[in-house]
Amino acid sequence: MTLMLQRFLRHIETEKRYSVHTVNAYKRDLEQFSDFVKINYEIKDLLSINSEIIRSYIINMKDSGLENRSINRKISSLRTFYTYCKREKEITTSPLSEIKSLKQPKELAKFIPEYDMQNISFEETNNFAIRRDELIIEILYQTGIRQSELRNLSDNDIDKNKRTIKILGKRNKERIIPIEKELINLIERYIKLRDEQFPERKNVKLIVNNKGLEASPKFIYTIVHKILIETTTVEQKSPHVLRHTFATHLLNRGADIRAIQKMLGHNSLSSTQVYTHNTIEKLKDAYKKAHPYGDK
Repeated sequence: MTLMLQRFLRHIETEKRYSVHTVNAYKRDLEQFSDFVKINYEIKDLLSINSEIIRSYIINMKDSGLENRSINRKISSLRTFYTYCKREKEITTSPLSEIKSLKQPKELAKFIPEYDMQNISFEETNNFAIRRDELIIEILYQTGIRQSELRNLSDNDIDKNKRTIKILGKRNKERIIPIEKELINLIERYIKLRDEQFPERKNVKLIVNNKGLEASPKFIYTIVHKILIETTTVEQKSPHVLRHTFATHLLNRGADIRAIQKMLGHNSLSSTQVYTHNTIEKLKDAYKKAHPYGDK
C-alpha cells in the first residue's frame, strides 16, 4: 500500500470519521485499482495516473462483467481519493475530472450515496461565501426542503431553542421540520458573517447572494451543482437531488415513511412511496451479495 493511500484512509477514518465498513470499501476499491495499474502499466505511484488509464480500468471492469452500478461506485471511490490528493496539493488535476459515470437503468428518484455525501467538505474559514455555500448544502440535505422553500426562508423561521425550521410550502401550507444543534450552529455562524458583510441590507431572507440580495433559483443551482460535481458520479447534480437523497437515506435507515411524508410536505403518501423503490433495490443488492442463491 502506497504512503498516499495510507494517508487517505487515515484521513477518512480519523478526520472524516467514516464507518469501518465504509473505510474498508474504499480500501478494497483503491487496492484493486492499484493492482490493476501495477500489472498492466507497471506503475506503483497512484499520483502518476492519467485519465486514459482510468478509462482502460473502466473498460476492464466492464469486460469482466461488472454491472454499471458497481463500476460507478468504484469510480466514486477513485474520485474521492484524487479529490483528497488535489486538496493536499499532491496533484494539480484529478485524472477523474473528465470521467463520467456509466449509464444506469432509469430510476424513479435519483439520490446521492451516503459515502459521497460524507465526502463533501469545506475549508475552515470565516469567509462569508464558503460558509453560505456550506449552509445551502446542509439545509437542503438535512431537511429535504425544496430550493424555492430554501430561498423563502427568513431568519425568523429558525427556532434555535426548539431546533426547528418553519417552512412555507406549496399552497402556503406550513410545516415544521426538526434540525440538529450542529445545523443551528452553522446557521448562527453564517448569520453573523452575513450581517458583518452586509450591515445595511434590506433583504430579510436567510440566504443571500454575493451582493446581499435575495438568491435566485439559478444562483442556488449553480452553487449546489459546483459542489456535487466534485464529489459524486450521480448524473443529476441539483438542489432537488438533495431532497431525494434526504428521503432515501432516511428510509434506508428505517425512518417511518409517514414521518418522511410530513417533512417533505407531500399531500399524498403515494408521492413519498417513490423513494421505497431505491430501498427495495438496496435490499436486492444485499440479497445478491449475501445469499447463496443470490447470484443465480
